[in-house]
Amino acid sequence: MSLTLSAISELLQDNGQKQYGMEAVNQLEHALQCADLAEQAGETPASIVAALLHDLGHMLVAHQKGQQEMDTSKDDLHQFMALPFLRPLFPDAVLEPIRMHVDAKRYLCLIDPGYWADLSPASKHSLELQGGTFVESEAKAFIQQPYASEAVRLRRYDDLAKKPRKVTPPLSHFESYFIQVAI
Repeated sequence: MSLTLSAISELLQDNGQKQYGMEAVNQLEHALQCADLAEQAGETPASIVAALLHDLGHMLVAHQKGQQEMDTSKDDLHQFMALPFLRPLFPDAVLEPIRMHVDAKRYLCLIDPGYWADLSPASKHSLELQGGTFVESEAKAFIQQPYASEAVRLRRYDDLAKKPRKVTPPLSHFESYFIQVAI
């Protein structure tokens, strides 16, 4: 099971026009804002691609089920859904932050006292579906994993990437990073 680089772009263009859960942006706007924040922060090409593709699983789930919107009543495990499709194309430096970005939210809720208060209502809702705040032992195990710090930074971009009508570079700008990091 895999996607081509052009199929990823098509999926982002087509399914990305759908609303991003209960947020005020669509999925493509969210992805572009997240990648733009990573690029502005000077992240590696792999981290920028991870930022762009971190929620691709939402689009794949909706596409496979023929849904017009994300189902926000249950956890769709989107952080895992895209990995089999992306594994033939990208290294762990892209895949692992995607896999861990949900756990990074759970981690940040424990270690950063103000983090939970700054989450959007939709993100607070999904946190509960995703298992809630980590306990100390879970947080310790999480942060010791390779790419955990990248996942935490990705999570912070993810949280900020929900601004309606924010101007970002187009998808074609970020597609150049696909070529740089593809295996």
